[in-house]
Amino acid sequence: MKRVLITGAAGFLGSHLCDRFIREGYHVIGMDNLLTGSLSNIEHLFPLQAFEFHYHDITKFVHVSGPLEYILHFASPASPIDYLKMPIQTLKVGALGTHNLLGLALAKKARILVASTSEVYGDPLTHPQSETYWGNVNPVGPRGVYDEAKRFLEAITMAYHNFHQVETRIVRIFNTYGPRMRVEDGRALPAFFAQAIRGEGLTVFGDGSQTRSFCYVDDLIEGIYRLLLSDYHMPVNIGNPDEITVKQLAEEILTLVGNPKATIVHKSLPVDDPKIRQPDISKARDLLAWEPRVPRAEGLVRTYEYFKQVVPAG
Repeated sequence: MKRVLITGAAGFLGSHLCDRFIREGYHVIGMDNLLTGSLSNIEHLFPLQAFEFHYHDITKFVHVSGPLEYILHFASPASPIDYLKMPIQTLKVGALGTHNLLGLALAKKARILVASTSEVYGDPLTHPQSETYWGNVNPVGPRGVYDEAKRFLEAITMAYHNFHQVETRIVRIFNTYGPRMRVEDGRALPAFFAQAIRGEGLTVFGDGSQTRSFCYVDDLIEGIYRLLLSDYHMPVNIGNPDEITVKQLAEEILTLVGNPKATIVHKSLPVDDPKIRQPDISKARDLLAWEPRVPRAEGLVRTYEYFKQVVPAG
């Protein structure tokens, strides 16, 4: 049975990755310090012999006994609320944590896939964003701790690939949604669902004309799985190019939830909030034969079913 280490295993994406690799017949070692993750996301895996959990902070030395075929590095605060509260931890997990895992991959002769982000493009000056775009990032702004942590993650991953010949893969993840998102995540989609279910105002920043492209989590996991098993070591965008405005998203969620108490309220834009976000997924289509399959209408219904269980109605 092949063994895979997944960091950030108790988080939104990490827990879905654990599920996928269990289904594929791997022995999964989940690792998390539960800074933003929750054991409730993976508690269904604890009875399985093919799963083990290590409570550990990967900014400290990482040891895993026995062979490892793959490492997937998904540990990091990932929402503005989190990395604004934990700026040092965010930088450390992107730098020290990535360094530790690349060292482990070198020692184990394992292939490692690291989770980067569309935030490496910053507030982009090109549209849509392809992997050849170098980005427009403010390194000293409030979002810089996350953006630069991920840019460093990519740089040190390439250094280990080029200098040590470690087998590396880099995924640039665009906005993703689905079950197990944290209610108080701070990102638009979980906030909108929670506010609509409670009958509160859906907080739209600015006039809501800024765009995002939302990919359902099952599609994202499929893209990551294909990238891991591919022979391509440069960054690859994985996301859904179906672009909508934030205000459109709020209106769709209002219609879906149907709570007459819920409305849209506008607040001022946060600093350095990207105005546009849309992935160019030509590379994923060509290299991985991948593209998203779940329409937003269907994905939102599935996600609503989850939030109905975890958010008390108002």
